[in-house]
Amino acid sequence: MSHHSFTIRSYGCQMNVYDSERMAELLQACGLVEAADNATADIAILNTCHIREKATEKLYSDIGRIRAAARAEGRRPTVVVAGCVAQAEGEEIRTRAPVDVVVGPQAYHRLPQLLAQAASGDGLVLDTDMPAVAKFVHLPPREARRRASAFLTIQEGCDKFCTFCVVPYTRGAEASRPAADILAEARRLLQAGAVELTLLGQNVNGWVEPTDSSHDFAWLLEEVGALPGLRRLRYTTSHPRDVSDAMIKAHARVEALMPFVHLPVQSGSDRILAAMNRRHTRAQYLDLVARFRAARPDLALSSDFITGFPGETEADFAETLALVEEVGFAQAYSFRYSPRPGTPAADRRDQVPAAIGAERLARLQALLASQQLAFNRAHLGTETDILVEKPGRHPGQWIGKSPWLQSVVVEEPGLAPGRLVRVAITAAGPNSLAGRLVGARAA
Repeated sequence: MSHHSFTIRSYGCQMNVYDSERMAELLQACGLVEAADNATADIAILNTCHIREKATEKLYSDIGRIRAAARAEGRRPTVVVAGCVAQAEGEEIRTRAPVDVVVGPQAYHRLPQLLAQAASGDGLVLDTDMPAVAKFVHLPPREARRRASAFLTIQEGCDKFCTFCVVPYTRGAEASRPAADILAEARRLLQAGAVELTLLGQNVNGWVEPTDSSHDFAWLLEEVGALPGLRRLRYTTSHPRDVSDAMIKAHARVEALMPFVHLPVQSGSDRILAAMNRRHTRAQYLDLVARFRAARPDLALSSDFITGFPGETEADFAETLALVEEVGFAQAYSFRYSPRPGTPAADRRDQVPAAIGAERLARLQALLASQQLAFNRAHLGTETDILVEKPGRHPGQWIGKSPWLQSVVVEEPGLAPGRLVRVAITAAGPNSLAGRLVGARAA
């Protein structure tokens, strides 16, 4: 391969971050070196997300910037578009920007061959296959770098076909990795120094052992939770339709499992939930919340919301606000509906004007922000364990995560990533807490 160095930029979800890490490992195994920035790299990989409409525009402006900077230095790097925009738009990308390789999220294990093909000057190299054999089989075993917290993909794709969402079209049908592979990768990450693992999937709790359906997500939580060296276990993103009683009970049984669940609801209106094809009702969602809290009383919830979905009335939106009031969320992601081409909702005639969707979003976000601040303030004066992750802005400062995913800033020069320490919470703001050490726990 004539290339020597590469950079990867990730957009969107944590699964893209994971995929980018695996691409980097793959290229390093071929002898390439990760460059500090695009200015020197022979290969620029843009690992894209297709969920939001602005993501595609951002991709094209980033390609333009990379090409212009390289031209000024007389260089022509190989530009690779990977990920979900690559899958959705395929060859069309070439009509809008000068790119060399387009590779979908199920085909990136073939990246070295695709780059070699591009170097031989065949024109655009495209691979958006969704092969039946999982790409994970073809990736090298992870050479885990030391980090306190690591992502681990266990499931990909989604069969739910929510009417607003492109994931089933870009990531494909639901596919679960075998438990043996997941546990082997988990052990490697823990041996390399991770103490927290986050299991990832587009529909993570839809995981099931490919050869034994009695081994479901709740079973996997118990298996991973029992691994030596694991102190904290998390997962995202779960779908309400696939929450089992055993999964809820795992929050009471599995000691490492953190008391925090991201459980998207999208809307509080049954009419809109039906139009979204969520296949659960408002009452069913509230019942799940009650059962999670019964199993683990200190459990906190986060969620996803869409405002201005086609046909949403002021009364429908009022039901979303009422649901938020009733549940009380520790944090949430909320968006104004934007039509994604190829999805059923995009073809509906009753689109809500953007200005109304935006105005509803502002009201929803004000309520969610007030709940997040209230949740943070409720921890004032309490003690909790934090997992130290990285240095803070000022010398001697460290940032760690609470069990509820809050960022906690501590002034304590002697700390290091991966330490679990006990802190007393002394200040609380909308986005972070401050704490002081009250005694170190074993690292």
